[in-house]
Amino acid sequence: MKYVHLVILAFLASHIVYSQNSSIERDVKVNPYVYGTLLQPKEGADNLVIIIPGSGPTDRNGNQQLTRNNSLRILAEKLTASGIATFRYDKRVLTLLKKGALQEEKLRFDDFVDDAVAAINYFSSRNKYRNIYIVGHSQGSLVGMIAAQQSEISGFISLAGPGQTIDQTILSQIELQMPDLKDKAKDAFIQLKENGKVKKYSPALSSIFRPETQPFMASWMQYDPKVEIQKLQIPVLIVNGTNDIQVDTNEATSLKEVKSDASLVLIENMNHVLRIIEGTDSLENTKSYNEPKRPISEELINAITDFVTK
Repeated sequence: MKYVHLVILAFLASHIVYSQNSSIERDVKVNPYVYGTLLQPKEGADNLVIIIPGSGPTDRNGNQQLTRNNSLRILAEKLTASGIATFRYDKRVLTLLKKGALQEEKLRFDDFVDDAVAAINYFSSRNKYRNIYIVGHSQGSLVGMIAAQQSEISGFISLAGPGQTIDQTILSQIELQMPDLKDKAKDAFIQLKENGKVKKYSPALSSIFRPETQPFMASWMQYDPKVEIQKLQIPVLIVNGTNDIQVDTNEATSLKEVKSDASLVLIENMNHVLRIIEGTDSLENTKSYNEPKRPISEELINAITDFVTK
């Protein structure tokens, strides 16, 4: 009898949680590489936003092994609370790591594009949503730009997306942090672009030019965001925060310059993980990468919601 009571209480508790929430959540397996979470308003939705995460082994919530901020999870929850269905998924590299099947030397940038296209096609084929949009965060912005060219979607949102090729982005960072290595890095990138591999490079640059990662880096370098965004024949929204220490607002404005019909929103004090950081305290900024309870920018939610629904 005690067991029966516990079962009933558990059922009632889960029912109460379900009733109090305004959305329905379920896991979706698109294919062997794409696992994610679909979040849908109870009353249904006409619009679906597919959220593409940034670089590294990033999960559907925007987290990595050493950072837990739930930025993409909160973004999805806030959008769904505004009446928009969302689908967010784990990066392929994370899925392969979990399976013990990651072979870095075989990974290519186009693999991430294929995953985004697969997610779009999965939902398009079900004819459940009138409109499908992409939100690409950081590296996911470039992934989304290319995926949008291969799919039928209603709009694209670049969120903290770089405006230059990855080699130029890295060179800019090296110039700021390790200026003595800039020329060596530049030479290595030239070799990689021309030959597809680099044999000699400074040991200080090994995290960039390890032999296992060179094929992926070479495949990533061939895409220029300023070129790819011009190919889009759909509405485009470009969003960046003024306190983003990873992607400067100049990146967003450079995308806007080549895509004049795009909308540009620069959110005051928003950082790379979508939090509002007042002032220029770099410690507070970096701490927010591990503060999952810190709220994300409401202006960001409003900007995306307006773009999708209007």
